[in-house]
Amino acid sequence: MGDTLLFDAMIYLSAAVLVVPLAQRLGLGSVLGYLLAGIIIGPFLLGFIGEEGDELLHFAEFGVVMMLFLVGLELEPRLLWRLRTPILGMGGVQVLASTAVIGMIAYFTGFQWNEALAIGMTFALSSTAIVLQTLNEKGLMKSRGGQSSFAVLLFQDIAVIPILALLPLLALGHGGGGEGGDGHGHGGGAMDGLPAYVQTLLTLGSVVFVVLAGRYLVPRLMRIVAATRQRELLTGAALLLVIAVAVLMTLVGLSPALGAFVGGVVLANSHYKHELESDLEPFKGLLLGLFFMAVGASIDFNLVANNPVLVLGLVVALLIVKAGILFAIGKSFGMGLDQNFLFSLGLAQTGEFAFVLLSFIKQEGILPGDSVALLLVVVAISMAATPLLMLFNERVLQPRFGTREKVEQSRPADTIEEQRRVIVAGFGRFGAVVGRFLGANGVRATILDNDSDRVDLLRRMGFEVYYGDATRFDLLESAGAEEAEAIIIGLPTPEQNLMLVEVVKKHFLHLHIVARSFDYMDTYDLMDAGVLHIFRDTLRNGVAAAGETLKLLGFRAYQVDRHAHRFLEHDTNALRSLAAVRQDEGEYADMVRGTVSDLEQQMKSDLGPNTYPRDYGWDSESLVKEFGEA
Repeated sequence: MGDTLLFDAMIYLSAAVLVVPLAQRLGLGSVLGYLLAGIIIGPFLLGFIGEEGDELLHFAEFGVVMMLFLVGLELEPRLLWRLRTPILGMGGVQVLASTAVIGMIAYFTGFQWNEALAIGMTFALSSTAIVLQTLNEKGLMKSRGGQSSFAVLLFQDIAVIPILALLPLLALGHGGGGEGGDGHGHGGGAMDGLPAYVQTLLTLGSVVFVVLAGRYLVPRLMRIVAATRQRELLTGAALLLVIAVAVLMTLVGLSPALGAFVGGVVLANSHYKHELESDLEPFKGLLLGLFFMAVGASIDFNLVANNPVLVLGLVVALLIVKAGILFAIGKSFGMGLDQNFLFSLGLAQTGEFAFVLLSFIKQEGILPGDSVALLLVVVAISMAATPLLMLFNERVLQPRFGTREKVEQSRPADTIEEQRRVIVAGFGRFGAVVGRFLGANGVRATILDNDSDRVDLLRRMGFEVYYGDATRFDLLESAGAEEAEAIIIGLPTPEQNLMLVEVVKKHFLHLHIVARSFDYMDTYDLMDAGVLHIFRDTLRNGVAAAGETLKLLGFRAYQVDRHAHRFLEHDTNALRSLAAVRQDEGEYADMVRGTVSDLEQQMKSDLGPNTYPRDYGWDSESLVKEFGEA
């Protein structure tokens, strides 16, 4: 048993290590690489994965659970509230419309109404794992198409709960759903046999418990574990947290992925957010890779070979129908053409929850085994086709119909090759201010942004903005990075900023880098990457607001300006010292207290009676006001 386990592990890792880098070099992306690796070692080619493939798939689904926990960590409740319209609007319409249309097609092709409805609900869902992984790889998660995709996927994950509750009602007396649920943790679990109202109370209570535990219990437990200074214990605690939430949700019949997502959102503002992310990220990557390989290995090529026209026809029909529904939804919600292509083609497949739902459908006797086997193949092939659809969108549709075409048509083809002294990467709230100030001082910059809707809007407002991913070497080169003197980095996420810094440090060493950071941890990462000029998101605005408040309280303008300058200088110097001890929580906290105390003492000494006797004479504005009042 041990030899077999080690041999299987060697096969999986070898396939991933050999195939995924090759797929990335060919521009296919890591997701398609994992799928191809699974196909190669699967039972229909090399045969290294046999009957255990189904068990592997269910084990690897934990990668999806972990991914949603990490996605939740990146979100704050206020962001979810901001996305409420696309979550409820776009997500609700998509699930209902896809269920209705696919169900009607199934009904008119010979299925009974209950069978057709079950098929419609199953195929209405999309793949959270593949879509989010692909969007993150391409840096499109913060675009409107990426945000809308995430909102719809979130609603779909929530919709799994009522779908699982509804499926037993469609059995119409067939099958035996009362003996163990779906077999994979999505049935009633420990609550089987309890009255319905008790099950409902336990389910709601479990969700409330996850929220309260994440708010009050988990931070205290993490603090105790962190006090041991044992990194492996922190990693173990992070894994325990995700596994415990998944087990609890399984026991009460809810989706473990949804429970993990809720737990992540609750901990989004925790002090241990970054620690949890760094500890879980490697496990998430490996388990997701294993999941994608298991999907590739699960494709029954014998069934495809015996019914090629039927199988491929069903896959193509599914992709066309869902993409058409999604495109109509995106258009009705005012989405731009290229963002709508990204949205509709990205979500056209069926998702990983379909494996669970189809297993449940088979056990409940809603569909016979041969029909379920056929639908499972359609699900797997549609998932495998998604990276190809995204590649088709990026290479074919976007250059012809997206914002790039509009940019090229409105200017000569060689415009972006004009040599300018500065490149601005990201024209959001930070980049826009920098670009406008530079322009007002006669320094024109080459501006790059990969949010096509924003590019359209800015161009209508008269800005010269180019659509493209600034982290790509070829785009930077065509934007004149070889001749430029400085690059302003203000991309929407810390990860994208660091990625661009790496590209600049590797290929354009002569460029001065001025970067926006989001918080202290992000600032430390940029410092480690060798960035010398870092500007935190809210630092100077906060100092300016505090200075204005001091003036309203009667402080002299020159005193306030001098103190603001001293505060910024002190904070910058302290940052270098804090960066060196940030991994040691106790020492870091002590040093923060010390720097705050030092700064307060310096400020108090400046407020002595005769420290700066000419402050009052310099502050003519205040004198004029006082004279006027007199």
